[in-house]
Amino acid sequence: MSNDISLLRQAFVSQRQFFDDQNFPRGFGRSGNFTLLEASILEQHGVVLKGLHNKALEPQNEHQQQFVAVISGALEPTNAIERAWVKYLKLTTSKAKFHTLFGRSKIATPAPISQDYYAESDSM
Repeated sequence: MSNDISLLRQAFVSQRQFFDDQNFPRGFGRSGNFTLLEASILEQHGVVLKGLHNKALEPQNEHQQQFVAVISGALEPTNAIERAWVKYLKLTTSKAKFHTLFGRSKIATPAPISQDYYAESDSM
């Protein structure tokens, strides 16, 4: 099967553009996570890719059947469209790691002062 990008784009034609305002409110291209080609693929073909992923659409050709096999885990991604969608899924479904600058997980609070510390002569 050919990995020519123009043939791949014809295999995943969509009538609408794909947007994910929840995860990428400024768009795929401005998120800093995708290359220009990957952002273009997601915007132009994401509706079809999401439909195939959610099983709302049935595969119509060999490229789409291979794509379904890749997202089910049977095959490794071999073309730009499959790699872009796998990257999108990785960024949207995995939890982001949060790193802190502190070495301790809990900040120690000072111990309360006991009443035995004060003598009766201190009180007026």
